[in-house]
Amino acid sequence: MSTVGIIGAGNIGFNVAKAAIAAGHRVVISNSRGPDTLHDTIDQLGHSHARAATVEEAARAGDLVLVAVPLHAIRDLPREPLEDTVVLDATNYYPERDGRIATLDSNLSTTSELLQRHLPHSHVVKAFNHINAKDIPAHGLPAGTEDRRALAIAGADPGAKAVVRAFLDTLGYDAVDLGGLSKSWRVERDTPAYGVRMNAEQLKEAVATTKRVHQH
Repeated sequence: MSTVGIIGAGNIGFNVAKAAIAAGHRVVISNSRGPDTLHDTIDQLGHSHARAATVEEAARAGDLVLVAVPLHAIRDLPREPLEDTVVLDATNYYPERDGRIATLDSNLSTTSELLQRHLPHSHVVKAFNHINAKDIPAHGLPAGTEDRRALAIAGADPGAKAVVRAFLDTLGYDAVDLGGLSKSWRVERDTPAYGVRMNAEQLKEAVATTKRVHQH
């Protein structure tokens, strides 16, 4: 059993928390407005398995920490509490929400690389960005089940990716390793794998043939 810190209590954060609790993990969840705004969230998740906290507390409490905030908000994340921590990056780039980001528009970076630059001493792994939030607690299946859904991961640290792969397995998902953070664009918005249920072989085939286009 791990403790999962969650920064961002929106759809992705809430549904990862729900799935993690169902798998036997503890959850410490936070948002930018403070724990007093999360009473309803904790009521839904269950007081025996989840607690609300500040962002810094969630960052320190987690054996691994999910970042599920709008991309423009990553610059507000605290660095020191996340040092030497496995950080799961669920961010996606939506220019209409985040504003234009030149390095993403020109494909010089990925969202995960931006987060890694902001958190230079953390072990960032892309995860959960290409699955619809409501599907996270609903689509998990036991290991070895035929046609089990797979989720992509990407990151620089093999040990961190092994931690995330094991965590995904407890939630009921296979993991497909894309490589480094620079490859995480293969499952970003408007790609064939984005939001689509695929098993590991299907996902591997989809990401292998995905073409990179300029953001618009």
